[in-house]
Amino acid sequence: MLDPLPQDLFDPACPSSVVPFQIGDKWAGMVLVCLADGPRRFSELRVPLRRVSAKVLTETLRALERDGMITRTSYPGIPPHVEYAITDLGRTLFPAMEACRAWAEQHLPAVESARAAYALREA
Repeated sequence: MLDPLPQDLFDPACPSSVVPFQIGDKWAGMVLVCLADGPRRFSELRVPLRRVSAKVLTETLRALERDGMITRTSYPGIPPHVEYAITDLGRTLFPAMEACRAWAEQHLPAVESARAAYALREA
């Protein structure tokens, strides 16, 4: 028999509840990769991230900025423009992202197989 889980396993004071970068976030990692080689304007990010809506991209950029992963710099002019750049803190996520990518590459066939078997059972 398994030992019971401690009652404080998901303590609201646990630092994991405020981790700024969610591994499962669909777009944040892709935004960081797009910024790896230098600052980009919003419209430049929309090209490789064409599947994301402008609203969701804006929300993702704001969340990354809030957490210190990127900076947002406004430049005056006609028209004014904004550039986003990855911070040193944001770059520290690349090894973790690479580890997730490597895991997915190795285990994706097993995940796809499990999903297919589940779909058959649920059908």
